[in-house]
Amino acid sequence: MGVWELLLVGLVMLFGLVGVLVPGVPGSWLVWAAVLWWALKDPQPVAWFVLVSATVALLLSQVVRWALPPRRLRESGATPRMAVYAGTGAFLGFFLVPVLGAIPGFMAGVYVCERRRLGRHGEARAALRQAMRSGGSSVLAELFTCLLVMGAWLGAVLWG
Repeated sequence: MGVWELLLVGLVMLFGLVGVLVPGVPGSWLVWAAVLWWALKDPQPVAWFVLVSATVALLLSQVVRWALPPRRLRESGATPRMAVYAGTGAFLGFFLVPVLGAIPGFMAGVYVCERRRLGRHGEARAALRQAMRSGGSSVLAELFTCLLVMGAWLGAVLWG
């Protein structure tokens, strides 16, 4: 697979990550489709392993999402700006503190957004708690899984 095709696969994955944060966009499916595209164009054992692992992880993520409370983020006061902060925090956290940093990064992004909006620590903490209870945990589970899949793909491309 050429460099341009790999860049396009990576771009589709990034769109998928953004799609997780945007209601109505099938973010997980875009990430999975990008891995499928890569595995079909570059049929090596590592590519098929990443595809099978991504499929299992994304299916488990959907099961976890269904077990969590339904998303009611709009009712909790979540805004598109909050999604940008949360997504950026999760993305940076995923790479700064490998893998597990996505979880505190996501929550830190929501907290920073609410702190800037509300101005006080206590109110921002309460807003973070409300956002996580209103569906933020569901978004976090899906985003974390998509980041894991993207990280596995990137690792396979760089070292495989």
